[in-house]
Amino acid sequence: MANEVIKAELRTKAGKGSSRAIRRDGLVPAVVYGAKKDVTMITVDHIAVVKLLNTGGFLNTTYDVEIEGKKEMVLPRDVQFHPVSDKPLHVDFLRLAQNATIAINVPVHFLNEEECPGIKQGGIINVVKHDIELSCPANDIPEAIEIDLTGLELGDSVHISSITLPDGVTSVIDDRDFTIATIAAPSGLKDDEEEDEEGVEGEEGEEGEEGAEEHSVEVEATSQKSEE
Repeated sequence: MANEVIKAELRTKAGKGSSRAIRRDGLVPAVVYGAKKDVTMITVDHIAVVKLLNTGGFLNTTYDVEIEGKKEMVLPRDVQFHPVSDKPLHVDFLRLAQNATIAINVPVHFLNEEECPGIKQGGIINVVKHDIELSCPANDIPEAIEIDLTGLELGDSVHISSITLPDGVTSVIDDRDFTIATIAAPSGLKDDEEEDEEGVEGEEGEEGEEGAEEHSVEVEATSQKSEE
């Protein structure tokens, strides 16, 4: 599938004053860097940037930046926002080669909660990792990694080894089978189980004390008979 095109214009001046003037004209200053080429300073349309940000996954999607009729494949790597208005102030684009492989955080989505026995029993999804750092082809980055919860019981865990990743995609962390999520028991259920365990231990302790008292009485009786 072809990348969405972001039209851009070259800019020759840098600095705060120049950037403020650019923003007053309804544009956002940006740079394109990487692939062992010089940094290119550009401007992009503010409305176009906001639209792309609102679609979600902006930092996980490749685009074609068109500058003076020439296109370069890029990946947004950073967006600076105004602290009050939350408007985009600056965008950094990473220039990508056609066959490049990049490390990127991909969000995790959970499916079929209604088919999860652990959740039906009152359990909850304890998400350890909301996204996973993956090594992906630059032109084929997955939008999300989907995890099927069907059949998972209370206490079950989902590890990276149980996830089928797309072709050509691997986990950046490859030295351990890390946990992505668990089906955890609700706090109320945990408290009940702890109370039950304490109750059993208490009964065993009482039985032990009663046995000790009976043994003490028998010893005293035996001692008296010997004295007689």
